[in-house]
Amino acid sequence: QVQLVESGGGSVQAGGSLRLSCVASDDIYYLHYMAWFRQAPGKEREGVATIATQINGAGYGASVKGRFTVSQDNAKNTVYLQMNSLKPEDTAMYYCATGSRSGLSFAASDYNYWGQGTQVTVSP
Repeated sequence: QVQLVESGGGSVQAGGSLRLSCVASDDIYYLHYMAWFRQAPGKEREGVATIATQINGAGYGASVKGRFTVSQDNAKNTVYLQMNSLKPEDTAMYYCATGSRSGLSFAASDYNYWGQGTQVTVSP
């Protein structure tokens, strides 16, 4: 059972930045694929960014491409999500996930392990 713990959420004004962290209980190199999702009230869970931990390859959702960057620190078993130029529509609970058997997937159903989430609120 992989445990994931997110942190770094908070409240910022539009145009600001935040960096989210996701610490895994296992060596992230062997988790192969990790991802960030977000879910706003009344909306479906949306894939934001994915990373292939063995090759440091990444993918991004269309709504965040060019503003968000996913990265990893193998020594700390941590994946980060750097969020710049934040917009009010980025307001959501952000979740870290792993366990995909479908590679760099943006489908929430492909992931078996989830963190508890961290709230991001962006004010106009």
